[in-house]
Amino acid sequence: MAFLAQERITHIVDATHPFAVQMSANVIAAAAQCGVKAIALTRPAWQPVDGDQWQSVASIDEAVSALAGPPQRVLLAIGRMHLAAFAAQPQHHYVLRLVDQPTSPPSLADYTAVIDRGPFTLEGDLALLETQRIERIVCKNSGGEGAASKLIAARRLGLPIVMIERPHLPSRHEAHTVDEVINWIT
Repeated sequence: MAFLAQERITHIVDATHPFAVQMSANVIAAAAQCGVKAIALTRPAWQPVDGDQWQSVASIDEAVSALAGPPQRVLLAIGRMHLAAFAAQPQHHYVLRLVDQPTSPPSLADYTAVIDRGPFTLEGDLALLETQRIERIVCKNSGGEGAASKLIAARRLGLPIVMIERPHLPSRHEAHTVDEVINWIT
């Protein structure tokens, strides 16, 4: 907060990932304490459409629980931070789609790491799901277009998705485009 005062910050734009809860909470708190205007630039959340087989869950733990049952080939498109939680369901073969090669092996009994950086394409995601013989997908509802192709591919292939919904944040002002943010600032 001293930084905001020292630099005479008048506006804050929170453009963090929709699951960066602590960072967004810090922005909300700092703005309120310092009397600074704040806005969040967010991607609209994905919404299921006809043909989707989503199981919405509120947390990583609920996503892990949703995988109880017989062995499957599961695509984890959740980033690297929460992979260890899925060790609680060791019967599955996990295909991990990661941006970077892990610095240490994940604590999963059976997995394949696929290193790739979006934006992803429908053709690429169809190929990934088919070649890896994926039977279920676990992903976070981060919204936007860059990673939505996996949802379309899953719909085409009739695959179920365990969708981790966005965490709840205190009320805040939001915009979905850079132009909206610029208009808000000016």
